[in-house]
Amino acid sequence: MFASIEKVKELIVGKTPVIVAGDEALLRSLPAGNWMGGTIPYFMTPQGGQVSHTHVFVTEVPAFARGVHVATYDEQTISRIGVDSPENGYTILILPAFSGLHRRYALEAPSFEHLFLKVVAGWIAGTHLDDVGTIAPKVFAGPTGEMLDAKGVAMHIQLPREYQAKIGIVNTFEQGDGDEIQFPATGFEASECIVGGKRYKIGNYMAQAQLDIRLPLVANYNGTKCNVTIRTLDIPASKITFFAPVFEGVKYRHAKPVGDYAERFLAAIPHDIGEAVFCCNCVHNYTYGDLEGRHTGTLQGPMTFGEIAYQLLNQTLVHVTLSKRR
Repeated sequence: MFASIEKVKELIVGKTPVIVAGDEALLRSLPAGNWMGGTIPYFMTPQGGQVSHTHVFVTEVPAFARGVHVATYDEQTISRIGVDSPENGYTILILPAFSGLHRRYALEAPSFEHLFLKVVAGWIAGTHLDDVGTIAPKVFAGPTGEMLDAKGVAMHIQLPREYQAKIGIVNTFEQGDGDEIQFPATGFEASECIVGGKRYKIGNYMAQAQLDIRLPLVANYNGTKCNVTIRTLDIPASKITFFAPVFEGVKYRHAKPVGDYAERFLAAIPHDIGEAVFCCNCVHNYTYGDLEGRHTGTLQGPMTFGEIAYQLLNQTLVHVTLSKRR
């Protein structure tokens, strides 16, 4: 729900557990309670894509949830996120962008115990794109009132036995027909790539191939399409940086052009997904796809610096839905 900060205060005072996305100043004004939040000013709302410094996006936890617990995690404890997630329920995790915790989760989450046995989704907190590098993204732990830029916050939500949660991923990108690209090391940056068994300076290769850096690299991770968004490209210095890591030995291809982002999302979202209790999309879909004032369907929420569906994703739409067991 896209709402005023006063509406969110009413929900918190009324003891409704909520997840809040918005400007730092707005989140700092919220009272202590059973909530958590992260900074971001980009949203997909009922009126379409919006940038707002006066309103927030609030996600209410279903009233029938049997238990709601907010916890914080650092670089040492984040590996417990799958263990701590409820056996029947779901966890929403928010991490501050560009932090050591963000980096560790991106690189190591697939190896965390029980992670893929639970339902763990979430997003990466950010800032307005004009403020990257000058203002640190923050997360908030409502029960303690903590504002954090190096720790993450999670809300563990336990459901009644008759309900089950499921993660859905909408990825409008496909691998293009260009070269298979590999990288000699795992990480968020690279100076070289491997194409056709030969090493190239990344600057030389990208300039020669004339790739549109607004489009991600796409890989097949065990049957799931995963995007890696390009953050910066310095051709003279032959250095490329990413919003998610590339992995050594994985084969990537540059994505096919999408065309109309809003139409692609509308076409890709299943019509029978059930009751959505969480959704986030990527700020680069917002900016590159010119989504301001445009709709991508009924799935609404913050437009973030990265999406979490077990592991870290980029330029995708992630949602959690509930259904009743048969």
